[in-house]
Amino acid sequence: MALAFHLLLLCSFMQTFLTPTVYATGRGESPKIAPKVFIIDMFEDEGDVWHGIPEFHVLEQNITVPGFSPLFPQAHCTKDGSICELVTGEAEINAASTMTALVYSPLFDLTHTYFLIAGIAGVSPKLGTLGTVTFARFAVQVGLQFEFDAREKPPEFPTGFVPQGSFSPTEFPQELYGTEVFEVNEDLRQLAIRMANTATLFDDEPSQLYRANYATDPAFWPGAAPPSVVACDTATSDTFWTGSLLAAAFENTTTLFTNGSATYCTTQQEDNGTLEALMRGALSKRVDFARVVVMRTASDFDRPFDGQTAAANLFLMSPGFDISIKNIVAAGVPVVTGIVREWEKTFERG
Repeated sequence: MALAFHLLLLCSFMQTFLTPTVYATGRGESPKIAPKVFIIDMFEDEGDVWHGIPEFHVLEQNITVPGFSPLFPQAHCTKDGSICELVTGEAEINAASTMTALVYSPLFDLTHTYFLIAGIAGVSPKLGTLGTVTFARFAVQVGLQFEFDAREKPPEFPTGFVPQGSFSPTEFPQELYGTEVFEVNEDLRQLAIRMANTATLFDDEPSQLYRANYATDPAFWPGAAPPSVVACDTATSDTFWTGSLLAAAFENTTTLFTNGSATYCTTQQEDNGTLEALMRGALSKRVDFARVVVMRTASDFDRPFDGQTAAANLFLMSPGFDISIKNIVAAGVPVVTGIVREWEKTFERG
């Protein structure tokens, strides 16, 4: 594990030194960059897929930002600074730390910036499939709960997860930390969905063959269908979990924490950390929280198909990774370019 970390660190530093870099002190020598859109990715593949595309070139400026991950120390921007991209590092701590460094960096003016969270996720076969592109209104921190080992839970409990301060899995949390639920701008989400729907999504034969396994259960028919753009919500947990029982538990958590407003759909490890940093930035009048889009593309299923074990679902891994990465750009480019193209007409004022 240590060797892998150091190899990744070495590759990151090599990339840093082999690409043109902009260093700024924040003392007035250089004007602040004021992006119209900032793309937020979580790991290397999600970031690299934006590099070399024909629509815009985010490697024209490579800006080392103090406080970014040692593995991903730079923000990348187009020459005019209208579009930027970064990689936070995976899981909530990395996401929150990098985004806090960005929000309070003297190198950027983010007061009018739109943020596109653009990463992959697990998906419920009740709502989507491999390659599906989702746009969330709610992000729910499902891992922020009491937890029993399932072998020791009270027999009447359907799960070992219990909301904090409560005494059963169905009781609303009596203790709130303030990061359990975030809601983003619904009007903006619908605009993003309309723009993404103009895209042609990627699919491939391995994903088609794999998702066909979900066709035997009518509840999972969306999991057997081709990829599409779906409006549904996302669950955040540092733990990469799988299985029908945990899926049911976190469906319940998502419904419970939002009083039935959210529709559980995707699973990922970062979004509530990212959104908390942006919310604090909004309270400091450094960003506009109404300008956040949460887009996740599906790389795998959160539960097995009939006859498959949860272990097989996790360890054999699904073939959806490649198309989920490609669909980040397929669906994301129309959103990014749409905002920039319609800036003065629609988006500048928010």
